[in-house]
Amino acid sequence: MTQHVDLNCDMGEGYGAWSIGQGEALLELVTSANIACGFHAGDPATMARTVKSALARGVALGAHPSLPDLQGFGRRSMAISGEEAYGLMLYQMGALEAFARGQLRHVKPHSALYNMAARDKGLAETIARAVWDFNPDLTLVGLSGSESIKAGTARGLRCASEVFADRGYEPDGSLTPRGRPGAMFEDEELAIARVLRMVREGAVRCATGEDVKIQADTVCIHGDQPRALVFARRLREVLAETGIQVRTLSERL
Repeated sequence: MTQHVDLNCDMGEGYGAWSIGQGEALLELVTSANIACGFHAGDPATMARTVKSALARGVALGAHPSLPDLQGFGRRSMAISGEEAYGLMLYQMGALEAFARGQLRHVKPHSALYNMAARDKGLAETIARAVWDFNPDLTLVGLSGSESIKAGTARGLRCASEVFADRGYEPDGSLTPRGRPGAMFEDEELAIARVLRMVREGAVRCATGEDVKIQADTVCIHGDQPRALVFARRLREVLAETGIQVRTLSERL
């Protein structure tokens, strides 16, 4: 049986992959782009440029809404009400849609908002409701096995379970917090081996040495890493060698 996986990358951040010359090249290798909507990074000109570049390469467009945290790059948790969460989701999806003009395909919350929704059932339900109200045909991307995926599925959305090649996992399936030992993997071959196992077997080895069951619909490529382009190229090579096809989420789900 042929296996398929989507490769996604965060884009339009105004630095990271774009500032070190990797952004355009990464768009040749990934199938989905999560575009910053201005709350953690990005600006109108960058959004417009990124949308144009992605569409020119057949890369699926996704909104990457964040907590309002430019200084902290959206990585700091905040106490927000359901009304605030709903509003910031609609605001940012609407901003990107102004440039996408009907080409928006998915939504993936960014960093702290993503991780908060993975754990918080109420927040996850609010985000799912916002996506549904904005456009029920969009795919909601969330951490495999998380409250985000459960809430999106219950709402009736198409959901994509995301996995991370270079991040550590905890026994409950959550990501090891940045800054803690084992949070990030720099060994590219180990990261690729982990991707293959996640796609083929639906499992990943966690920080305590146990296997955690996951579903790998899409793999995140961290474009802000200096060797992101080298890693993405190598991953595409290995996926092709092992018969795993790389497809957009709309082609997979």
